[in-house]
Amino acid sequence: MEDEFLVALQLEDILADGGHDVLGTYPDAASVASLGEAPDVALVDLNLRDGLTGPAIAREIAVKFGSRVIYVTANPGQIDSPAPTAVGVVQKPFSREAILNAVAYALAGCPESDRPRELEPLQQRA
Repeated sequence: MEDEFLVALQLEDILADGGHDVLGTYPDAASVASLGEAPDVALVDLNLRDGLTGPAIAREIAVKFGSRVIYVTANPGQIDSPAPTAVGVVQKPFSREAILNAVAYALAGCPESDRPRELEPLQQRA
């Protein structure tokens, strides 16, 4: 989920070039409602076209599909309640390597010993 067209296109290109199928890009909560197929991994920005809806969208995708969630954001402090399947945060600006490593880690089942350095763990809130 990404509302900035050029960033969404960049992510799509990185994933496709890395051999991953991309179901699409979704700039807001309304467009996510049309997601019919379960993604294995969802890359989710926090601030989308309709505001700070990314955290709620991530939780919805996690619950509905069981998809692993990777937050891709410059503002990880805005994650109030992480999705139950969230594996971490890739900070913007990101590199191709950071995205592909984070997705590979998520698809491999998130072995803690193999966590990529670019994938920050989620901060636990009290």
